[in-house]
Amino acid sequence: MARPKTKSFQTETKQLLHLMVHSLYSNKEIFLRELVSNSSDALDRIRFSAIQNSKLLDGDTELGINITLNSQNNTIIISDNGIGMTEEEVVENIGTIAKSGTAEFLSNITGDKKKDSNLIGQFGVGFYSVFMVASKVSVHTRSALASVDGGVLWESAGEDTFQLSKIPKEDRGTKITIYLNEENKEFSELMRVKFLLQKYSQYINFPLILNPEEGESEVINDSEAIWLKSKRSVKNQEYKDFYKFISFDNEEPLTWMHNKVEGKQEYTSLLFVPQKSQYDLWNRDTPRGIKLFIKRVFIMDDAAHFLPLYLRFIKGVVDSSDLPLNVSRELLQDHPLVDSIKKGLTKRVLDTLKKLQKDKPEEYAKFWKEFGLVIKEGPAEDYENSESMAELFLFSSTASESNDLNTTFDQYIERMKKGEDKIYYSIADSYEAAANSPHIEHLKTESTEVLLLTDRIDEWLMSTLMQFKGKNLVNVAKEELGDTEKKPKVTKDKQEIIDKMKKALDGKVSDIIPSSRLVDSAVCLVLSKDEPGIQLKRILEASGQTFGDSKPMFEVNLKHKLIKKLGSMSGKEFSNFSQFLFDYAVIAEGGSPKDPSKYLRQLDKYLG
Repeated sequence: MARPKTKSFQTETKQLLHLMVHSLYSNKEIFLRELVSNSSDALDRIRFSAIQNSKLLDGDTELGINITLNSQNNTIIISDNGIGMTEEEVVENIGTIAKSGTAEFLSNITGDKKKDSNLIGQFGVGFYSVFMVASKVSVHTRSALASVDGGVLWESAGEDTFQLSKIPKEDRGTKITIYLNEENKEFSELMRVKFLLQKYSQYINFPLILNPEEGESEVINDSEAIWLKSKRSVKNQEYKDFYKFISFDNEEPLTWMHNKVEGKQEYTSLLFVPQKSQYDLWNRDTPRGIKLFIKRVFIMDDAAHFLPLYLRFIKGVVDSSDLPLNVSRELLQDHPLVDSIKKGLTKRVLDTLKKLQKDKPEEYAKFWKEFGLVIKEGPAEDYENSESMAELFLFSSTASESNDLNTTFDQYIERMKKGEDKIYYSIADSYEAAANSPHIEHLKTESTEVLLLTDRIDEWLMSTLMQFKGKNLVNVAKEELGDTEKKPKVTKDKQEIIDKMKKALDGKVSDIIPSSRLVDSAVCLVLSKDEPGIQLKRILEASGQTFGDSKPMFEVNLKHKLIKKLGSMSGKEFSNFSQFLFDYAVIAEGGSPKDPSKYLRQLDKYLG
């Protein structure tokens, strides 16, 4: 055996290695994933090369990865019969971290660990994660192209130097011996290692054999990557079982999407729509997202980069071989492919939901009951797909005699009269309040349909959406809806009533006008187009915003008996009754009078 040669790491490489080990990695356990992934890559290479040169296998055709534990010696041995390395490849792949540009890279290092890790990600340095847990590492390897005498031993403590020796090796491939430091002895324990291997490497292409100190060896990755199988070969029950496995949901999924994308970008996705919402669905800060795999290797849970937040209920996996990752594979680098996958998956989910809506309306109705409110967050987050997701919305409507959510925007448009170009909606805290709003009385008489919205998010949604397929969305509480050519005639007596009401309600309303929209009600409040309604105010106030007292427009039905009664009053009685009518309108809007007890006393008086 030749005497070992001691070589120094490049100065820049030493600095970089120190930074990686002591600063950038947040999760020590990923060293095992990185080394197993390297072994899997080596096995892939020998399998591919053997297609053209079968002699490379040299009779050793059972490809696999062995992990051998020794808790007494605090060692882990990871060995494979893959392609192996020559001495030159060892120096190139392990002796230096980056062949060029290292100095320039180091000059850009900052104190921002996240940013630094993204920069480092351009170099293949996963192997060096082992020094987070090891006091010493040895790599004994032999290239499939070399003879027995062509073995190479690389050893280092991860500091200034490494040793390189030519040592014979009977079989091809690579054996990595990890000498664990005192702080990380846990990684030689059987159950700990088994859990990590099943967590990260359950679906790699080759047998992963765990060899304990006592007992029999065990292949621990016996599960197939169902998402990489052809759709024709996967049974429905397999999809259902896999969904339950990854989601911890006892219910079967409502539907699923299994797709493989090829071309400039290549990835496979398997996504599921649950039947029931999770308990933490409304906590927007809860980690969520799909599972990310790179070449069958698990990278992260809750990969939120690939779906917008309004689709946070979707479960599933994405597997790609092209995504660039940071040094610890914990954070995705900024890359056009990430955005491309997100766009593709979002469109696929929305298209699937549309198909469910069309083909299975009853099932879709159940879905909407569970997740409709989440979908309504979408237009504000994803303008590009706002109209597409708006096709999914379900509303109650005056076209139906029940409060069932059975009307879409498209159905509303189909029922429009010729020449109409507006979609009207009424917002209230309940179906009954929306359906009986004073603002829609005139529309009812003309048999004009009105959507009845009762979710707290609805006003915010509509103010964000504003249009659907060229039709303006009109809040009935903010628009003049009556026939402008048939505005009520205001006699001198009626004008006097209006003028006196303006004085009585000075500071409470911006103006008082005769109404062409009211039929059965005496009065109503009308907000300006830019003023938030009660629902939106509640949302904004919950987020810390404050609002002064608004001054809405006050519309009066001059034909109503209460207005006629007002005309017979004077002085304080006129002022009190005007205030009573204002509170009357506030209640009709879903608000509360500032002095409810006074309102009730007045009500008792006027009824008496």
